[in-house]
Amino acid sequence: MRTIDFSPLYRSVVGFDRLADLLETATTEAATTGYPPYNIERTDENAYRIEIAVAGFRPEELNVEVKENLLTVTGRKAANDEARRYLHRGLAERNFERRFQLADYVVVTDANLADGLLSISLKREIPEALKPRRIEIGTRAAQLIEGEKAA
Repeated sequence: MRTIDFSPLYRSVVGFDRLADLLETATTEAATTGYPPYNIERTDENAYRIEIAVAGFRPEELNVEVKENLLTVTGRKAANDEARRYLHRGLAERNFERRFQLADYVVVTDANLADGLLSISLKREIPEALKPRRIEIGTRAAQLIEGEKAA
């Protein structure tokens, strides 16, 4: 795995340090474990769904948390002290933590567990003040005529 040095980026840009941090985080997380597997789906222009394979986990063993544009999904499997003799054990059922960096104004709308998949719905909710709006264009002549009528 090749590592990328982002320090020249920090020297040449001002105000983009968050973007550089995101790039650095993305490259380091790519080298981490791939457990549990997940899908990210775009369901609409401003809606997304993350599906995480969590076979064997119950809802009380999973935690979904959002803090400062970081979605963190953790799974903590309760200790299973049953004496079992497996001939083959293919289901990992191990503890995990999976993080997703969310863009600005993306919020989690709900999370559901069904058929071993944890589905997390996300939506981009842009504040009204940031949405495009049409500005009416007036004319100077109309303003002068209205001013003369008032006088």
